[in-house]
Amino acid sequence: MTVQRHRDSAAATVLVLDDNETNRYIVGSWLRRAGHTVVEAADGTEGLALLAAAPDGELPELAVVDVKLPDMSGFEVCEQIKADPRTASLPVIHVSATAIELSDRTQGLHRGADAYLTEPIAPDELLATVTAALRYARARRRAERLATRVAALNSSTLAVYAAKDGETFTAAAAAGAAALMESTAVAVGLSPDNHTLHLAAAPESTPAGSGGPARADEARLLDLLAEKALGDRTGTETVVLPGDEWRALTCQDDARADVFPGDVALTLARTKRGRPPVAFAVRADALTGADDRELLSQLAQACALALEALRTRSEEHALVLTLQRTFLPDRLPEVPGVDMAVRYEPAADDAEIGGDFYEAIRTPDGLLLAIGDVAGHSLKAAMIMGEVRHALRAYAIEGHDPQSLLKNLDALLVRVRPSMTVTVCLVLVEPGARRIQVANAGHIPPLLRHPDGATRYLTEHGPLLGLNLPHPPPVAHDVPEGSTLLLLTDGLVEVPGENLDESMRKLGDTLSRNPAGIEELCDRLLATFGKGKTDDIALLAARLD
Repeated sequence: MTVQRHRDSAAATVLVLDDNETNRYIVGSWLRRAGHTVVEAADGTEGLALLAAAPDGELPELAVVDVKLPDMSGFEVCEQIKADPRTASLPVIHVSATAIELSDRTQGLHRGADAYLTEPIAPDELLATVTAALRYARARRRAERLATRVAALNSSTLAVYAAKDGETFTAAAAAGAAALMESTAVAVGLSPDNHTLHLAAAPESTPAGSGGPARADEARLLDLLAEKALGDRTGTETVVLPGDEWRALTCQDDARADVFPGDVALTLARTKRGRPPVAFAVRADALTGADDRELLSQLAQACALALEALRTRSEEHALVLTLQRTFLPDRLPEVPGVDMAVRYEPAADDAEIGGDFYEAIRTPDGLLLAIGDVAGHSLKAAMIMGEVRHALRAYAIEGHDPQSLLKNLDALLVRVRPSMTVTVCLVLVEPGARRIQVANAGHIPPLLRHPDGATRYLTEHGPLLGLNLPHPPPVAHDVPEGSTLLLLTDGLVEVPGENLDESMRKLGDTLSRNPAGIEELCDRLLATFGKGKTDDIALLAARLD
């Protein structure tokens, strides 16, 4: 007999429900001699009340029910037992000396009984039937529990893979371990950029963990935990730590980890050598067998893979941003009478990079300011942005006027990037900074603020670049001394679900109320309009003094 089969056949608490005291004594004595604990009831009402009053962890595991009872039939008792979710899995064995016909036995089984015995009954027959019913019920409960936990493992895995940063990852990991192991749980992991340690604790059966970043000097905690289990190896490993040792390792630095009254089961997982592991802790008594260890190891491995995916994405995003920034100007030219400031904010960490760009070039005809956006969000868009900006710089240095610049850029795109479109707004600040020329190829119009605070958008525009359409000549505007010119990409003003005209109106109102220094102005605009955007933001401001 295997260990599991022996456990399934082990003695149990049995309810004997019979109105005949002699029968209760005889059946009870047989069961007791076999090692079972017996509780007795004389009628259906008493038996059902006994089950209702028993705590969940102390319910009888089986009931032996006489069919002929004074207050209700054994069939009715069985139906009520099976109708209650707390006792629905309780095996019921019917016993009768009078209801012994085939129709009686058939009715009993149809109404929920797991077995039907007719008297006279041999002791061995009763005990064998009890053992078989217990073995089946325990195996079924174990299978149902395993299925529930596999579903919990799947849900937890989906949650950690959906995490966008270190804080949401550790919260999801702790909640997953708590639900899977039916235990208070703690998860510890390093943020995808490997800079911040995150710790989250979740009570048993709680869907969301509570946690957040730990102090920077606590990053050593993962190293200390790894020394206890995994070392520098890959894979997963689980060890049991005394509660005092767990608290000495963790709780002095972070009281959130002080959630275990006793010993702690510590599991660590790592998928790549040299990478920080992810760590889990649950109550040691939650690991009652090989299934528990295997499920916790699978969750730990899934979390390690999810964190590695986050880490790889973070590294790739940082690399692409670095490449993107190489396509942008590293400094602005110094031009008498014009103060300039620029801001470039990439989209949120979980978004792809865009093709926003800006440029400021001294030309024979004056200072050329440019801002633009390549359609799409990808590394390809960023690369095309670099090509367009460098071509713009080359054409401008040759002395082309704004209309010719747009014409040449359009021809370049049609020839070498026929499937791409680009928006560009060019503003030529003529010498003396008292007049500007605007040539706009489908871009957000520049915003002009007069010294008295009045603002207006310079709305003249032509078609996008890349469509092989003619572009109108630039439009000239006189600008008073002290005017501020703002060029921007749509990432600053576009808000999902909000009308773009309303967003642009709010931007104009904000610029009107903020005659600050040019650098401070850019910071205020980003603080007001640039938080949480999913598109890159380019902003170029010029004060024409």
